[in-house]
Amino acid sequence: MSDARVQRRLAAILSADVVGYSKMMGADEAGTLSRLKSLRAEFFHPMVDKFGGRIVKTTGDGTLIEFPSAVDAVQLAAEVQSGLAERNATVPEAERIVLRIGVNVGDIIIDGDDIHGDGVNVAARLEGICGPGDVFVSAAVFDQVAGKIDADFDDLGDQTLKNIARPVRTYRVRLANVGTLEPAHAASSAPLPLPDKPSIAVLPFDSYASDAEQDAFADGMTEDLTTDLSKVAGLFVVARNSAQTFKGQHSNLPQVAQALGVRYLLEGSVRKSGERVRINAQLVDATTGGHLWADRFDGTIHDVFELQDEVGAKVVEALSVTLSQSEKKSLVTVHTDNLEAYELFVRAKATPYPPIPDRIRAAREMFETVIDMAPDFAGGYAGASVMVCFSTFWAHGQLSEGAARGEELARRAIAIDDSFAWSHTGLAMALLLQRKYDEAVAEARETVRLQPNDADGYAYLGLVTAIAGDPDSGADCLREAIRLNPRFFAGPYWNILGFVLGLAGNYRASMEAFETNIRQKGPLGPPAYCWRAAAYAALGDLAKANEVVGELKAAFPQFRLTGWNLMSLLHPEETRKRQSELMKTAGVPE
Repeated sequence: MSDARVQRRLAAILSADVVGYSKMMGADEAGTLSRLKSLRAEFFHPMVDKFGGRIVKTTGDGTLIEFPSAVDAVQLAAEVQSGLAERNATVPEAERIVLRIGVNVGDIIIDGDDIHGDGVNVAARLEGICGPGDVFVSAAVFDQVAGKIDADFDDLGDQTLKNIARPVRTYRVRLANVGTLEPAHAASSAPLPLPDKPSIAVLPFDSYASDAEQDAFADGMTEDLTTDLSKVAGLFVVARNSAQTFKGQHSNLPQVAQALGVRYLLEGSVRKSGERVRINAQLVDATTGGHLWADRFDGTIHDVFELQDEVGAKVVEALSVTLSQSEKKSLVTVHTDNLEAYELFVRAKATPYPPIPDRIRAAREMFETVIDMAPDFAGGYAGASVMVCFSTFWAHGQLSEGAARGEELARRAIAIDDSFAWSHTGLAMALLLQRKYDEAVAEARETVRLQPNDADGYAYLGLVTAIAGDPDSGADCLREAIRLNPRFFAGPYWNILGFVLGLAGNYRASMEAFETNIRQKGPLGPPAYCWRAAAYAALGDLAKANEVVGELKAAFPQFRLTGWNLMSLLHPEETRKRQSELMKTAGVPE
């Protein structure tokens, strides 16, 4: 018998991997490998050195790191996730490298440069149940780091981990700059209250394939099911942007439902093989974990929209929602039979976030391609109209040209399909650009009448209503948009709310809305800087107002207040004059 003694020591172990790595590799193997290699060399490995960690090994997309201190391990995890969130803010969604990280403290077995044992296994299993951007730690880690780092923790209770004999008490690190399950803006990180009607989110359908075409097909189905259910006034339906943050993971469903503020979750998968399509779907009551309904739907690629209608009808039936005649009709309305065009439409809708000029331009070009592919589909015209108007709204000059083109596209969309809600959003924006305020508000309201759970519809309604002279009602619309889309950190909702509250003269709340957006690493363009500076000026904090203007000048040195289309649209005139004077007082370049 060998008398060799097994070497052991106590250590903090960090396990990390890339979310959706297989699909990324399937879509772009060379590009994914290059991006991951650069991230490790330029960002991740220097951070490990900074906190005194030792990289034990890397395996494909995974990394195992040993630390002598649990505090160092969790601080590294926090800084990595915060840094990645910032880096990803301007990276196309398909190219973002997003990590999940598990940290444990335990006894490890030394095997040369490698390590083994339950201490390692628990860290790996914690990482496996994380959501994108999350850091999960064991109770052993929590006991050592609580009160020693600048972060709060959410107690997730005992978790049963694969191949681990006993449940592990688990905590999520709540990071101000990372999109974890409870958004940073949630008051006291309390769970979102459930609405007073059946509430549901459609989780991203899985394609179980690394094929980008299959993935796009699944995304299109998720979008279409969400849109169809959003037409039902008797439901509360969370926007796809927020549900999409859980793509590619098998999360704890009650936690997901709590994060989205809903009771029910629709999840499933779709598989396309040649001409055949199979959809598996199930409706879950997250409060009990029970399945209300589950079914399989088989058909051909030509039947796919009818199959989706069946799924939507089953959900409505399971939730015992009574439909009006118009809702019954809208649920079976097929806006286009061109599946390829619809999938591009879905991609185009996600493209302009964060809303910077290059992304808005790219989205408009994609919508124009949709028009070429399916000239009888209202979506291409509606999307192009919204993008033309949105870019004109924030631009300097060419206001009449943008308004005319936006109206032309929107009216073409309505002529093709007046039940397609987004067509009315485009027309509302085009009419606003022409200062036809009452007509603009009416069209924006038509959007939410047709699709009463459309978060973007409420956001645009709030914007139009506020500029037309009713900022208090506009603020209510923005709050509804945020509730319907609680994890849309790349979107402009909080910035628009800050702008609307400023128009209402509620400058402290306006400033707080902008600061909330900043904490979430939300988008920052000239409007956000200008209105934030105006809020500080109105509150008498000129030093802070000047600081914000300095940030504006550094980020957008060519920006000027003179000729800005937005300012010329504000109604009534006294509102425009008041806001203009506040910006000048703050030092915004004229």
